[in-house]
Amino acid sequence: MSNVFLKNAGHSVFSWERLGNIKEGRGDLGEEMPVLVYRLMQFTMLDVLTKAHGAEQANEYFRQAGFLAGMEFTKNTLDLKTDFNTFLANLQNILQTMKIGILRMETFDPDTGAITLTVGQDLDCSGLPITNENVCSYDEGFIAGILEAYTGKKYDVREVDCWANGDRVCRFNGVAVD
Repeated sequence: MSNVFLKNAGHSVFSWERLGNIKEGRGDLGEEMPVLVYRLMQFTMLDVLTKAHGAEQANEYFRQAGFLAGMEFTKNTLDLKTDFNTFLANLQNILQTMKIGILRMETFDPDTGAITLTVGQDLDCSGLPITNENVCSYDEGFIAGILEAYTGKKYDVREVDCWANGDRVCRFNGVAVD
């Protein structure tokens, strides 16, 4: 049997279907797991990538992975044909239902596409010790992927406030770059 994760090396081979039938496969354990397990995978992966490629490149890899996840998540869980307010309400609902975080929009400029969002109780960093750094590069990509999937425009999203920097929510500024 061949390793499906190694096929088409150099090209994206991720597809939503590869996530499998979690309900069937996990039976008694179910679909949920502790945040600790998610962070254990995330931060050890980031540590390995940082040692191999440096912090800046490792964060860029996380941003790219987050972008791919955001695109696929949006295409497979949300209705892309709704108006913006309905889309945002649906996004807020699914992120909270899936325990990813509590999303709030602070500002949105419909002419430029500039947006400021906050995520409270963020899966990636809420409760981390204060290290005076922004750590949510995966979330930057995830939000950029969501915005591009919905708008069709490329977005550059950067975290400006983070729990690990002493803030109580993560704040992201997004700018359309097309």
